[in-house]
Amino acid sequence: MHSNLEIQEVPISGYAQHITLRCYRPKFEKATVPILVYCHGGGFVDGDLDESDYQASVLAEQIRAWVVSVGYSLAPAYPFPAAPEDVYLALQWAIEHAWQSQADSRRIAVAGHDAGASIATGVAAMARDRGVVSLAAQALIAPLLDPSITRLTDGPANPGPEADPLKRARQYKAYLPGTAQCVHPYAAPLDSRRLAGLPPTLIASAERDGAKSEGEQYAGRLIVAGVSTEARRYSGVCHAELPNSSAALDDVAGFLRRHLATRIGRASTR
Repeated sequence: MHSNLEIQEVPISGYAQHITLRCYRPKFEKATVPILVYCHGGGFVDGDLDESDYQASVLAEQIRAWVVSVGYSLAPAYPFPAAPEDVYLALQWAIEHAWQSQADSRRIAVAGHDAGASIATGVAAMARDRGVVSLAAQALIAPLLDPSITRLTDGPANPGPEADPLKRARQYKAYLPGTAQCVHPYAAPLDSRRLAGLPPTLIASAERDGAKSEGEQYAGRLIVAGVSTEARRYSGVCHAELPNSSAALDDVAGFLRRHLATRIGRASTR
């Protein structure tokens, strides 16, 4: 799977500890490529760079991009805001080091799945608010967006353990131990009242996912806020299967490729 990719692991200083980035770039791509910062899943308390290796590899090849996969800090040892701040630092690192990998810091997007999708959209809001990085797009695969856990639904059959509200509550309690954190717009994007100005968004949901309504409701709220948004539901798959779905990854790659192709943005290297 990696034969056509150059892969490098890089340690950087994160928000509360050192973290590791795993960078993927097509070996034989001579042109300058766009950048994708990717966040793995794992319910905020689990997951690592190996868990997202397949998605990062596929997207690097299909988009022809430099993909920076982030080994962000996990709860409960490192609760919010450690994870999104880690990813924001990785975003800045990617911009500052783009030239070394023949990548274009003006064409940069974020993506993730499960908890990583929540973190990715939090980072998109941080980038908007801090005014340093202008993102071309965000892609959210089976996102977890609702710390209140009030929007879980039943799939048509066998939705999988990810739909267990008690498990989800434990994950969120570890990630968001304080009451104020549970409603912070970077941690609870579905309840945020400040959605305008986010980058074009793709939300991919699974038919057999108890959390599918979170992503689909978020898509509706983004549209109302004037954000260019696409939402797609994939039949026959559950939450855990969606990140490895060929159909979903093809659509994510196509969406990001379109938005990164002619992007003329701005990025600071300071």
